[in-house]
Amino acid sequence: MSYLRTAILLAGLTALFMGVGYLIGGPNGALIAFLFAAAMNFFAYWNADRMVLSMHGAQEVDENSAPELVHIVAGLANRAELPVPRVYLMDNPQPNAFATGRNPAHAAVAVTTGLLHMLSRDELAGVIAHELAHIRNRDTLLMTITATIAGAISMLAQFGMFFGGGHRDSSGNTGLGVIGTLAMVILAPLAAMLVQMAISRTREYAADNMGAQISGNPHGLASALAKIDAAAHQIENIPAEHNPATAHLFIINPLSGARMDNLFSTHPATENRIAALEAFAAEMGSARAAPRPAWSRSQAGPWGRRSPWG
Repeated sequence: MSYLRTAILLAGLTALFMGVGYLIGGPNGALIAFLFAAAMNFFAYWNADRMVLSMHGAQEVDENSAPELVHIVAGLANRAELPVPRVYLMDNPQPNAFATGRNPAHAAVAVTTGLLHMLSRDELAGVIAHELAHIRNRDTLLMTITATIAGAISMLAQFGMFFGGGHRDSSGNTGLGVIGTLAMVILAPLAAMLVQMAISRTREYAADNMGAQISGNPHGLASALAKIDAAAHQIENIPAEHNPATAHLFIINPLSGARMDNLFSTHPATENRIAALEAFAAEMGSARAAPRPAWSRSQAGPWGRRSPWG
């Protein structure tokens, strides 16, 4: 069902994009807009992973510099029947993580130092499994495409205002007046954002479910989500604040505010995700409910207060 919903939302985003192009330049405008977005997607397909890793100051690590982390990623990738992705570390006190890459053969998993300091091994495995689920589901490419199309819609709406609000029909009348132009400039990007966020939230639930299957421990992922969510609202993620368009990539929204599971949130409410994991754990025959620990600065992760490589 989640795949069908994602397909419908992506089709709606594409239709909105074509519609804005048509309002600006008629059939030719729609065609030009489509070709422009295709070029943007082609560039993003080959370069998005390097761009986002650079934005967040991620540095690649290996068995010598981060043996524990690399071994966890490799072991879970084997369980998920995936090529072992490249592993990156972000020097960032906020616990968080994301995956990127155009396909499983060219994927990367990036985690923050804060994540390693805070989580237990089982919790860290749950987070890594969640990110591997995104890779297996091709969500990393999907979210790049939706972000690119949403960005193109915003650009087209701005172009429409700059060029007078729309194409002229055979009688010389414009398709949009002043009010129509303003409505397009405001409503088209807003609609694109809502669809983009809806796709992102849909994929988070799917990745939670598959991640729990990969790790075999829904409780670990649920506990990790509770800790990360609590910490993310207390510790600022400066690179994410400077690059808010990448927020949807993270396992928990790295930006301040927007905890409610509403149309304007990049992620589902963490409480809803934990509840879904608890239900999945019950289906697996688990005897215990997933813990919901409250985070505080006094708590240390499995590595103590130091990272395993420093």
